[in-house]
Parts: sequence; structure tokens; C-alpha cells
Amino acid sequence: MVEGSGGRWRWLAVVIMVVSVSEPALSNPQTNQVGVLGCSPFNYTDVADSMRVLNATFADLRNQLSSDNKRFATSTQQPVYAMAQCRNYLSTADCVACLDAAVVATRNCSNKTGGRIIFDGCFLRYEDSYFYEQITDAGTYPTCGKRTDPKQDVFNTTAKQLLYELQLATPRINGFFAAAKQEASGGGGSGGAAFAVAQCIETIDETGCQACLTITYRNILGCLSKSASARAIAPACFMRYSNKRFFPNNQTTNLAAFLETGSSGKKKAIIGGVVGGVGIIILVLAAIFIYRRSKKPNAARRGNILGATQLKGPENYRYKDLKAATKGFSQENKLGQGGFGDVYKGTLKNGDVVAVKKLVISSRAKADFETEVRLITNVHHRNLIRLLGCSAKGEELLLVYEYMANASLDRYIYGDKRGMLNWKQRVDIILGTAMGLVYLHQQFHVCIIHRDIKSSNILLDDDFQPKIADFGLARLLPQNQSHVSTKFAGTLGYTAPEYAIHGHLSEKVDIYSFGIVILEIISGRRSSDIRVEPVTEYLLEQAWKLYENEEHLRLVDSTLDPNDYTTEEVKRILEIALVCTQSPPSLRPSMSELVIMLSSSDRSIFQNQPNRPTVISDLGNRVQVLSDTSATTASSTSHATASISDVSGR
Repeated sequence: MVEGSGGRWRWLAVVIMVVSVSEPALSNPQTNQVGVLGCSPFNYTDVADSMRVLNATFADLRNQLSSDNKRFATSTQQPVYAMAQCRNYLSTADCVACLDAAVVATRNCSNKTGGRIIFDGCFLRYEDSYFYEQITDAGTYPTCGKRTDPKQDVFNTTAKQLLYELQLATPRINGFFAAAKQEASGGGGSGGAAFAVAQCIETIDETGCQACLTITYRNILGCLSKSASARAIAPACFMRYSNKRFFPNNQTTNLAAFLETGSSGKKKAIIGGVVGGVGIIILVLAAIFIYRRSKKPNAARRGNILGATQLKGPENYRYKDLKAATKGFSQENKLGQGGFGDVYKGTLKNGDVVAVKKLVISSRAKADFETEVRLITNVHHRNLIRLLGCSAKGEELLLVYEYMANASLDRYIYGDKRGMLNWKQRVDIILGTAMGLVYLHQQFHVCIIHRDIKSSNILLDDDFQPKIADFGLARLLPQNQSHVSTKFAGTLGYTAPEYAIHGHLSEKVDIYSFGIVILEIISGRRSSDIRVEPVTEYLLEQAWKLYENEEHLRLVDSTLDPNDYTTEEVKRILEIALVCTQSPPSLRPSMSELVIMLSSSDRSIFQNQPNRPTVISDLGNRVQVLSDTSATTASSTSHATASISDVSGR
């Protein structure tokens, strides 16, 4: 007891050391809170020791920022990863005082394993896992101010140009920070002047900074028409604009120096096209500069897109409790069935409603069951179904998931609930699914390739937000066994040709499947159904022909209100789907690139137009690959046909 009390006193002493400072030197506006305080949903297991380390980490950040001209700091002291950053226009004293205020704010997270607070002048974040290269997550959004400018239309044009130049120039500036002013057209103090800053964290590279600012730029534009001030935040960057100066005159950056083409000394033509063609240029640059990790993440880099990263492991449920919860796995409680097993609705003794999957895997895979389930349990993302726990000691292997009352997406596209989703909901589902796949591919500490992305594996929550199901389960499959009859971990109609025929597996397999799902969502048609009138063709074949013939609207689900979408919107989404289905796989964009594409309202995002896709058809017990969707080259079609039994052996 004495030792425990001493631990608590040591904790208090560190808090006093960290947050007890003289009267703050900064002006109060610098500690205006942007957004809400974010706290991890998980608690430290050893609270006293973890708090001691956390406070030591805060003290280290403070010491670093106390050094002259230092506005960014990270500190790693297991089990804590922490980062702090100040806007460059703050003095050292102001920066430290802002950090102190941030530390005080994060105390409201109590003993949680992560916290994040953003002020106008600084931000502070800590986690129990590596996050220093994370660019975007669920905490990426704009906050619009409440006041308007007397000449709002003039201000809008001025601020838009300034923000556009900032998001291009900042990644090229050492330290990733810029503050700038833009006079309204006509100058002479005619009103409408705009002030803005942009900043990226220093643990990412130039391409990462460009990718992050492209997203925040798009987000902040949504505030321009209604507000004279706004902020846009993301884990890796910050943007702010106002019609009132909020930084000193001597901190203004000359953006022109970073927007020149070199010896010509002239700004790139992009500047002149800000108002009319800004979307085109942004997305061309996004395609060029989009952030790609230079190396695979490892166990030391455990990032969490929601800021919740505690490795807790699965909860162990008793078989008899789950059997009772599902009424003996009755047909009445059956929600559906899939390759991995049947799923049942269950109501636990505490009243919680869950989904229970009776897993069908080989005895050889059971040895890896607990290890793999522990991995999947620690995947936390708003667009991924949460695995709560398992039962591994009963008669069968059971997985317990969060319950989704709205069931699977396929029911709303071409099933019994067809016609219930409007255009905006469908586009949101596409983007949310992409965000979930970005996390699986790039932001979790192990790259997880789903292998079976399809509409029935995307569930919908109460707000019709998508949650991907069955991720990680393919890792339990022996290489010579599958949960589908085709001998590979996938579903015909969705499966990439290089995987179906040659067994070549990469993240691009999921991207192909994602493209097919996009086509289903906008068309209301099942990918594997063969349309026989007026010609026989699969959905992908039909989509390509309509794209070639500029007949995009003919693909749209007839249950949708034509007033909800435009021809350009349909063309943009269709084009994105088609670039996902290109072959070879190297032509397909990454999921992070796709998020950028989907987040823009402009379709001019490709340096090259999509190529004719590869269509896979199921002919009895054989897989046929039609590299030419017109099917006019019989010899090449025959050559590309492979027996399913042959595929499994590769």
C-alpha cells in the first residue's frame, strides 16, 4: 500500500512539474479549442506506471519545445508515443504555454491509452502505439466559424486562391509551415483580404504533406461560402483561414518562391486557374504527390485510425452462453451464411446484442486460431466490423462481432431493400469502404489483404455507414483450402484475374474487388449476373461499353432520383471503378490514392484514361478470362481460360 501511494504521489509531482508555469505569455485566442477532445476508449492496464511514463513523456516534449526555434517534438517512452507541434508564428514562451494548456486538457482523458487535443496555436497527441506517419483518420474534418465578411463573395475568391497556393507551396517549404496574406482583387485596401496558414507534422515526407493538405484543402472549402474563418484538421496537417490577421506581419511567407517553375521566374499556370479549374489541378497534383509509405509497417509501428490502439486481446466467451444467446443457433436467429460459416443474432445475459459466427475452418488452422483472432480483435476503425471476442474451447470455434441491424449492403443494392439508398448515401458508402481498406492495407501494423471484398461482406450501421466484415479470416485458411468452391479465397465476379488464375496475391486484389463493388452500388445490379438483352454481358462489360460510348447515365440504378446526381458525378465514379479493374495490377491506384479521388468533386484525376478491364466469367467448373470485353478474339480468350483445379495448385 505504501508503494502504491508513493506511485500516486510521484504522479502528482510530475503533473505539477509539467503544467505549473507562470502566467501564460500567449494571448488567449491561441488556446481556442478546435474540434473535440479525442480520447481512446481503452484504459491502461497498469495505471500508475503508465501515468508515470506519460508524464515523463510530456516533460520531455516540454523540454524540447523550450529550445530556441523548435516548434515540433516527439517523445517515445514505452508504452507511450507522443507528439506536440506549435504554429511557427508563436514565440518559444507562447509555444510552451500552449503545450501546458494542451496537457491540462488531455487530463480529461483520465487513464485512457490515447488522447488528442488541437488548439489554434498548437496540438498534442499521445497513443500507446506508433502513429507518427499517419495522415488521415476519423478525426479529419473542418470547423467553420460563425461570422461572415461584409464582402463575403469577394473574400471567398481571395481566400480560395490563397488556400490553394498554400496547399501547393507548404510541402516544398522546409519545416512544412507557411503563413500568408492575400489582398482582394484590386488591392488598395478595398476589403476582402484573407489570412491563412498551413502546416504539416515533420515525421512525414513531402508527398505525405501534399496528400494531407489536399484533403484538408478540400474540406475547408466547404466553409468558404458561409464563413469568414475556418480550420481544417487531420492527424498530419492543419489549415486555417480568416478575414482578420491572426499572426504577426514578420511571419508572412513568400509563397511565390515555392510556386515558380525555375529559371523562368514565373508562377505556374495553376495560379491563374484557381477559380475556374482548381479541382483539375489539385487532383493531378494529388495523383503525382499522393503519399505512399516507403516501407512496410512493422510491429513497432502500430497505428490506429481512431486513436485507440490498446492491444487488449479478444474476450473469451463460454460456448454455452453463446448457444443460449442464439437460442441454440436456431433458424429463427440466423442472420445469414458465408464461406466462413453461418452467422446468428445473439442476445447476451447483459442485454448486449451481438452477431455470432460459427467458423468453418480445418483442424490444421485451429492451431493458429487464437493468434489470428487476437490480431483481428485489435483492428479498430469506424469502417470495419469490430470483433469482440471468441469461444475456442467448446464444441465449435465461434467469433463474436458487433451487431449491425441494417445487415449487408447487397440487400440494399439488388436485394429485398433495393431502392432505399439515395445517391449521397451510396457515395458515402463507397468512400467509407475505401477508408476501411486504407486502414487494413497501410495503417494497421500488419498489412491485411481481405481477398473477398464484395457487397455481402459490407455491413451497414444505423446511419448507413459501411463496415467491412470478414477481414483477416483468410489468414486462417491453409494455402490448399478455401472457403469457396473455387479453391481460392475469393468470389467469382469480384476476384482479380491475377489471383483467380495465377494465385498472385497483393493489395491490388482488394482494389479490383472494390471497383466491382462500386459498379454494383451505382447500378443496382449484381456483378455475376449475366444480362442477356439486348446482348449477353456481365456488369463490368456493360460498364466499360457505356463508358466508351459516353452513355454513363444508362448505368445508374433506375430506383435513384435523377435529380440527386449529375452526369459528371456518375462519370467520375464510373471512371474510378474502371481504374480499379485494370490489368496488370500495377495500373490500379492504391487505396490511399482512391480516397483522394473519391474525396474530390472533380473527375480529372487521372494522368491516363482507364484501360479496357479484364472480365472473369464462370463456365461450369472453369474460369474464363476475357481480356477483350468485346470477346472478338476467340484465340486469346481460349488461351486465357484456366481450370479451377489448376488454379488451386499455383
